[in-house]
Amino acid sequence: MKLTMVIPSYWARESEVGWKKGDVIYDHPIPLDEEGTLLRAIQSISILKDKDFQLVIIAVATAEDIEAQVERKVANIIKTASKTTGVEVLLFGPSHLAQIHDILIGGGKKEYIDLLKPRGYSNIRNLCLFIPHILGSDVVVLIDDDEVFEDPDFISKAKEFIGKDIGGETVNAVAGYYLQPDGDYHIKKPIRPWMKYWDQYDRMNEAFDKIIGTEPRLKETPFAFGGNMVIHRNLFTVVPFDPNISRGEDMDFLINARMFGFPFFLDNRLSIKHLPPPKAHPTWRQLREDIYRFVYERAKIENQKEIKGMTRVYPEDFDPYPGYFLKADLEEKIEKSCKLLSEEYLARGDRRSGEEALKNITIAKTDAVPKYDPFQRLCQLQKRWQELMEYTGEGDVRSSIRRIIEGGGIK
Repeated sequence: MKLTMVIPSYWARESEVGWKKGDVIYDHPIPLDEEGTLLRAIQSISILKDKDFQLVIIAVATAEDIEAQVERKVANIIKTASKTTGVEVLLFGPSHLAQIHDILIGGGKKEYIDLLKPRGYSNIRNLCLFIPHILGSDVVVLIDDDEVFEDPDFISKAKEFIGKDIGGETVNAVAGYYLQPDGDYHIKKPIRPWMKYWDQYDRMNEAFDKIIGTEPRLKETPFAFGGNMVIHRNLFTVVPFDPNISRGEDMDFLINARMFGFPFFLDNRLSIKHLPPPKAHPTWRQLREDIYRFVYERAKIENQKEIKGMTRVYPEDFDPYPGYFLKADLEEKIEKSCKLLSEEYLARGDRRSGEEALKNITIAKTDAVPKYDPFQRLCQLQKRWQELMEYTGEGDVRSSIRRIIEGGGIK
């Protein structure tokens, strides 16, 4: 069983420059003049007993004009870290992707380029699937750069069930989970009055207790984390992440997989320590991003058609989280929560943020509502993704792309 681990690493302009209009928004990209968390993540691999895998680091830039700087920065970090890891480390950046685009164009397959983009969480996750596919991997392990390994047996656990028949069901997707800085899996956030109707953390903890905190060790799960995910090629060559969703791409991928007949399982012994930097965005913006994702996912579920080979899913299938936010009362939750949040801002004298909070109510009914059928769009995306996997899966095309990827090794 060949395994590839992929870690995307997000980088922004230097601190004194900050964000510019047109830059991609990620939760906490590292300014180029800071060291970030990637070095720590790679070095933590030294604790693993099983090192029979390739490690690929994807260098992600928030803007096209800093891509070369980001690649150099990440290359230097890899060079420093890889001396002690004991695994082969490859760098994949925008320059490598541009070469792959040239191969696709040269082969008359320009239409596949938009499936392989260096912008947005879902597109980056799709690169996390495409690269192992080209490398001939059976299994991909998705990890984030703000995590550290603390379990020496992590890889053996990741391999234990994937691709196996368990209770009459083939396991093609295994979710692990995050340990918070205090070593517990529960999310501990201050409870604010506006959360009375948007009790996201309570619903998440309820789901964690139900799935992580109970036996058996392996069970079907309604949630998954993109930074601790094990996917077999049976799945990653068939179902992609949906680029039309800007946040929560991991939960959305689970929904997509279920629709195409691939259940997700959670292993309650497959954990990794999550040590994220603080999010820089205000609460009203974080809530807005959640509104976009939940409205979109609900529309995808509501627009399902009976298609041979596909499985119809329902919001209740994903209870208590994220199913709680995929039902008919979503707008009511949004309206009540945003009004309370606005009142909190106004009480602090922050009128602009109060207005932005109220604006979320309108956005939920207008801009957040897809102007197309998201289920139909997913079906079209899946068909093209599978075609791309088949086209690049063998022959000269695969060999040429593989040389580009393996050429990203750091000497």
